[in-house]
Order: sequence, then structure tokens, then C-alpha cells
Amino acid sequence: MNRLFVFDVDQAEAAGCSPVVAGADEAGRGALAGPLVAAAVCFDYSDWRPEDYEALAGLNDSKQLKAERREALFSEIVPRARRIAVVLRSSFSIDERGLHRCNLDALAAALASLAPPPAVALVDGFALKGCCVPHQAVVGGDGRSAAVAAASIVAKVTRDRLMRRLHERYPQWRFDQHVGYATPEHHQAIVSFGLCVLHRRSFNSVAYQQLELGWQPRAAPADAE
Repeated sequence: MNRLFVFDVDQAEAAGCSPVVAGADEAGRGALAGPLVAAAVCFDYSDWRPEDYEALAGLNDSKQLKAERREALFSEIVPRARRIAVVLRSSFSIDERGLHRCNLDALAAALASLAPPPAVALVDGFALKGCCVPHQAVVGGDGRSAAVAAASIVAKVTRDRLMRRLHERYPQWRFDQHVGYATPEHHQAIVSFGLCVLHRRSFNSVAYQQLELGWQPRAAPADAE
């Protein structure tokens, strides 16, 4: 069995509860454009058969997997999860409220959307102050817990799919290639075309500095959350 599943089952046994384990993680925290996406995935291991563990034997931190592998695992995660919740925070919210606050809030909202609450809830890296779901922060959780790794993949695949669709509305910035991250191509597009509504004005970027763009409060676009 993948050691990530062993970790989850061990956490449930240590807590003296049923092996219903949820993990929460995010994608897009370091991007220059597009939303932050948090996901929570709950697995009920009491119902699993050997073939379920085998289908997800390749679970790992989404950053360690190629896009094709993430997509394949996403298709295996969805039918095996008891519950999945996805929460987005827009670039406008990030600029107005701050990235870290939006990140913690989105993770807490994703966990809170899992009903009934999981017996064990694990969050990658951060304790969520004020979260209504009892949980444990796990440093490097997306490489230690199967549920957190699954949440990492769900968040990443969801965000990448969204950014590729948004490319159709904002083709100059080539979001289908870099999905909003700070690549040389993205920097050049910003220098050439400026910023669109998807860009986070509060981020410090070389491309922003070249355009002498600093953070300024902005009115919410019509489609912002």
C-alpha cells in the first residue's frame, strides 16, 4: 500500500475513530493571475477494496506529477471520494484581503463544506484559526497524506482547467500555457499588453516593475466573487 494511505489510516487509529479522513490543500498561491483554488477531499477507507488502493497508488504532491498524470488520478479520485469540496478566491479578493488570509479562509470553507464532518481532517501546512472543523496541520502534507495529496490534485486540475478556459477570453496572455504563473512568456505578455482583470495587482513582479505598476485599490469587476 502507498505510504500516504498508511499515514491516513494511522491518524484515524491514533484518534480512535473510524477511517474517514479528509485532506485540504490549495493551488495557485504563487500565481500572478487567476484565482486561488482550495479543495477538500474526504475518503472513507472502511469501504475500500484492494483495487481502490491500487488505482490511486500513484498519489503524490501534485507538483511532483506531470499534467497527464494529475488528470488520470483526478478521474480515479472523484468516484472514490465520499465528498469533495472546491472553493475559489478571485484575484480581486486576494488584492483586497491579502493572499494568506484568502488562503486560510478558502481552506476552512472547503473543510466546512464536507458534510457530515470527517473523523479526521488534515490540512497541508497551516492550522486554520476559527475553522469549525477540528483539524491537524501537517507540514508537507501533500507528500505524506493520501487525502491531502488528493486535495492537491483536485485543486490543481480544477484551477488549470479554469485557466485554460479563461485563455479563450484573454488570449494575449497565453493562460493556456502557464496558467497564470510567473514564466518568462507571461512576463513578456504583461510587458506587451499590460494587465487584465485576472491579474493580482498586489503581487511584486519584475514585469509589473517594468511597467511601473504598483498596488492600488481597484473596483470589483462584475464577475468577481
